[in-house]
Amino acid sequence: MNAPHPQKVAGIDAAVPAPAHTAAPAATGTAPVPAPHPPGALLQDRLAGWVSDLTTLHELTERLARTDNLNDALQELLRAGAALVGARRGLVVLEPADERGPDTTIGLGLGRADLGHIETVPRSATSFGRILDGLPGGDHEITEPDLFAGDGLDPRHREVAARLGYAASYALPLSADAGGRLGAAVWLYDEPAEPVERQRHLIGLYARYAAEHLARLLEVERTRACMATIAEELLPSRLPRVAGVQLAARHRTGPRGGGDWYDALPLPDAALGLAVGAVTGSGPSAVAAMGRLRASLRAYAVMEGEDPVAVLSDLELLLRLTEPARSATALFAYCEPALRKITLAGAGHCPPLLVGQRRTEFAETSVSAPLGMLACWEAPSVELQADPGETVLLYTDGLLHRTGDPVDRAFARLHAAAAGVPRSLRHDPDALVDHVLRTVLPDGLDAVDSEEDVVLLAARFE
Repeated sequence: MNAPHPQKVAGIDAAVPAPAHTAAPAATGTAPVPAPHPPGALLQDRLAGWVSDLTTLHELTERLARTDNLNDALQELLRAGAALVGARRGLVVLEPADERGPDTTIGLGLGRADLGHIETVPRSATSFGRILDGLPGGDHEITEPDLFAGDGLDPRHREVAARLGYAASYALPLSADAGGRLGAAVWLYDEPAEPVERQRHLIGLYARYAAEHLARLLEVERTRACMATIAEELLPSRLPRVAGVQLAARHRTGPRGGGDWYDALPLPDAALGLAVGAVTGSGPSAVAAMGRLRASLRAYAVMEGEDPVAVLSDLELLLRLTEPARSATALFAYCEPALRKITLAGAGHCPPLLVGQRRTEFAETSVSAPLGMLACWEAPSVELQADPGETVLLYTDGLLHRTGDPVDRAFARLHAAAAGVPRSLRHDPDALVDHVLRTVLPDGLDAVDSEEDVVLLAARFE
């Protein structure tokens, strides 16, 4: 009769059941003669085993398919593989053969320090190193059922294995049809052991599917990183130094890249131009449109920056003629630091916030539709007078949308966050924008993937 099948894995727990391949204790005395099987019982047992294996494999691949980022997929691969081969711990090393990254190592049941210890072992002495470096025997599974049985184990590997308490390992290459080798996965056993043939078959099927899924997520991750890099490169690499004013900015973009932007540029007569804006849409087209719009505004600001209405009027005409299917919001402020005077105009944009020792209030700005949505633009500019030590905070509506609150509540939350900035931090615009960002978007909401970009630009007048 076949060996009993392991319990079907309906959900993966951190504590994996004991390996099914562990040998049963030797029987003492005379073993009883088993009763003969009824006709067809052996076939039924085999069919039941196959159905159980296929059901388990189906559930595990479904769980993997639901992962939508690389880190979660690698963690799920380790958990599912541990259940299939009967191991308790493992690690996966992602190191694509095309050398385009990202390279990472993730462990299951292994802390950061444990992974550090393993990385001190010479790569050629580890199973994943032989796979990744294409050494002999590294093009297929590598089974090490008893690491301490012989004398051929690298001394450093022997020391690390003894310290971490593993005595056997089973490794598989992760290779996709299109992307080639992606990395290697290794599962570690506390006692001398190795997966049986049925377990090897199941983990082999699962690993082939997992590699294709990882290859797709890897391309998504690379695209996200590329879009984020392009978006950041289109924004100021550094903020200018202008006498009488201190500047700070924060920018958070979504995984597809968005159209929110900011700018700060020195202007003639010791003036300073500040701008924030947002282009509709997301992805490469929105990022490209954002770059064109920001570059155009810089040109208009140099020529006629003392008149913000003229700057935005020119920008409105440009957008309407060159990209009639797109709209955008923008706010441009002409600042005279020596006088602490700000002249600004906005097109469909959120009003700036004045933050000082004695007041925290939204500036009263003229109401205007977004750029690209007007036949003519006549909203006048407004003038603000900042007191010494006050900060003008410009932002995009993505900050409000990421809260998930209605607009009026989001504005109230922003006002409360600015009003609650400790007095000891108000002299530092960097500390001020960090406090506002963490307060308006707590619990990591400012860093999570979102379709909404966030821009904060602060100018503190001395």
